[in-house]
Amino acid sequence: MSLILEGVSKVVAGQTHIYPTNLELKSGTMNVLLGPTSSGKTSLMRLMAGLDVPNTGKVIWNGEDVTGVRVQDRGVAMVYQQFINYPSMTVYDNIASPMRLLGKSAQEVDAAVKSAADLMKLSEMLERKPLELSGGQQQRCALARALVKDAGLVLLDEPLANLDYKLREELRAEIPRIFEEAGSIFVYATTEPEEALLLGGNTATMWEGRITQVGPTPTVYRKPVDATTARVFSDPPMNFLNIQKSAGNLAFGDDQTAPATGVFADLADGAYVAGFRPNHLELEHHAEGALEFTGTLQVTEITGSETFVHLDHHGEKWVGLIHGVRQLEIGASLTVYLDPKHVYIFAQNGASVASAAYATAA
Repeated sequence: MSLILEGVSKVVAGQTHIYPTNLELKSGTMNVLLGPTSSGKTSLMRLMAGLDVPNTGKVIWNGEDVTGVRVQDRGVAMVYQQFINYPSMTVYDNIASPMRLLGKSAQEVDAAVKSAADLMKLSEMLERKPLELSGGQQQRCALARALVKDAGLVLLDEPLANLDYKLREELRAEIPRIFEEAGSIFVYATTEPEEALLLGGNTATMWEGRITQVGPTPTVYRKPVDATTARVFSDPPMNFLNIQKSAGNLAFGDDQTAPATGVFADLADGAYVAGFRPNHLELEHHAEGALEFTGTLQVTEITGSETFVHLDHHGEKWVGLIHGVRQLEIGASLTVYLDPKHVYIFAQNGASVASAAYATAA
């Protein structure tokens, strides 16, 4: 099985939701659409499903143009962030409904429903109505219904966002195994880079209606093709800093300079943008040759085992993710350190010039 999008776009009321997009997905793969809210993830999935018709381009399913084919005439299952079930039917009947529509025998239906219910921890609730369940249980019912449908294309639009932490962690680990075994094409939309990394497979990063990069998830994370992709695939977003390379030295910030060593050594003289993820900023000088920056501490957020520090570095807003609980003075000057091996280099137009040394070695 394969799903190919050829130049598909979507414009609504004069506003472009999806710019012309090409994408090819193959059977048995987990494909993550990663991007912030309103980046176009749901709009693209609706085009894949046939819920919307593209303004331009084609949707090719197994070599056949299905651009104008109704969603009910395609082998598609979709699960939304807002759990959708039939309120008047029991959990059993909700899960069974797709199979009954396909004309499966009562024995086949019963076996599939019980298997899916067991997997989704719903076995004790099959005779209940959806409104008698918690939100997490209702979403698991919707996931079970998608599982038994045996669809060639399964679209999961932030399906775990409303679940509690423990269940989300369990299902994140289970979903790739559950669905990949079915041999279908799975598309999973999320706003969370960590979730994309946990799911694995392939990731397409999205920004303002465009796919910025597609590839194996670890590759997209470690070697973003541009600053936009790097920003999307970092939580909190990647920090950036304008730098100038000249005569073996780097100039940055407010008259700060450092030797152009490591990844910087081979750069041609000129203006660049350096990028680095929040977890690579440190409060201690650990690495030899670490870059040193001083900014004003604006906010701290303590998560329990880590501290987010929000800095103003000469007008640049940075976030650092520091291990441990740190008691720091708001409004005070704060010095942070950055190992050059964690620095990405981008051109002024955002294109990648050099991936961080640690990522290249991974």
